Amino acid sequence: MNSLLSKKQIIISSFILMAFLFRLIPHIPNVTPITAVALFSGVYFTNKKYAFIIPMAAMFLSDLVLGFSSISLFVYAAFILVGYIGIASKKMSIKTILLSSISFFVITNFGVWLLAYPKSLNGLMECYTLAIPFFRNSLIGDFVFSGVLYYGFEFVSRKYLKTA
Repeated sequence: MNSLLSKKQIIISSFILMAFLFRLIPHIPNVTPITAVALFSGVYFTNKKYAFIIPMAAMFLSDLVLGFSSISLFVYAAFILVGYIGIASKKMSIKTILLSSISFFVITNFGVWLLAYPKSLNGLMECYTLAIPFFRNSLIGDFVFSGVLYYGFEFVSRKYLKTA
């Protein structure tokens, strides 16, 4: 059983690292694997400390290449919350992907508002309103990458881990 868990942890980590490599190549703005990876990690890692350590390390390493932004703290906080959504739900579904996407949107854009907009209700509304086109792209990325991670892992699990 330990070798099965070791293989599983390695395969999950490999999927995460491959997804984060996508951040390093040119892509449509906000169509990234960030939210999908956090959700996937929370759902599939049996050792829940790895559900945070592996994807956070991959995120940090890719940010070393891409650069950190003024809202990085909010991005990482949203990333952690999405990991908890995965842990609590124990599954990837339309509902958990959508909840994760909305959570990521709310937290990261709250950071944008705090750092770049007037601290008023109008400033808050303007920030979230102007972020809507980016949210559309985020949803596309979240659903596509969640599907790739989920179905890819299910395929590999059946073939190499003999779990299903």
